Amino acid sequence: MKGNLIIISSPSGGGKGTLIKEILTTLPNIGYSISYTTRGKRSGEENGREYFFVSQTDFERRIAAGDFLEYAQVHGNWYGTSRSFVEALIAEGKDVILEIDVQGAGWVRRKMPDAIGIFILPPSFEVLRARLTARATEGMNALALRLRNSFEEVQEFSRFQYVVVNDDIAAASRRLESIILAERQRADRQMPLIKDILDSFDKSKL
Repeated sequence: MKGNLIIISSPSGGGKGTLIKEILTTLPNIGYSISYTTRGKRSGEENGREYFFVSQTDFERRIAAGDFLEYAQVHGNWYGTSRSFVEALIAEGKDVILEIDVQGAGWVRRKMPDAIGIFILPPSFEVLRARLTARATEGMNALALRLRNSFEEVQEFSRFQYVVVNDDIAAASRRLESIILAERQRADRQMPLIKDILDSFDKSKL
């Protein structure tokens, strides 16, 4: 059985990264798509763990070669998802989490309409601003840009099948986990297994 593609998006500071880390430690048979980006590394980040950090020239070369399932410019930097990496994990039967911005989510939905979309919503703008300020990873201009962009980004929630309000990390991660587990049980996603089970119900065995 093939895995599911799971798109997880939120405004910057919505907490999607923290929730995804929780899920990756609690759910079996799940993978994470590591994106390519042209932005610089933040303190504590490692190439190949949070992102593959590449130059603008390298990123443009990958675009020309058709290497990306999606790519988008966000806050002045480019981000892209490797098509081959995602498709290989899905073929292995693993669910694959894509942690992407709302622009990238739109691209993926158009190319892979069966993808599951989950939007992480902060409980309020005040909480979002406090999280971004406490993160202290950017200057005031970059912070102001992210806050301005958040007003448009939160309106994108309606393009996703599910919304998880990240008011508490433990509770929100459980909600996220329940969505992924429920999607695995959908009949249309289990047809090969269901067919095998139905084939075993042979009246000649009575």
